[in-house]
Amino acid sequence: MTDTHVKKDLNDEPIDDEIAEVLREVKFPANKDGIVDAARATGASNDVIALFDGLPEQDYDSADAVEQLLGSGGGSGLSA
Repeated sequence: MTDTHVKKDLNDEPIDDEIAEVLREVKFPANKDGIVDAARATGASNDVIALFDGLPEQDYDSADAVEQLLGSGGGSGLSA
């Protein structure tokens, strides 16, 4: 059954693009709350905000560190 509300995989291009947009705005090092705040500030979808909100509470040195935990596998625009 096809549903327009199917949960998107991290490898879906729109999700990768949103993640990349948020991570470009984050000033690293950053903690989870800073990343979630950046997601909200960029107008990211609730799905993307929820992904970032699910990150472990810790400091992140780079977008790559966040990307590895999200398992997005090198989505477009994530490398600086």
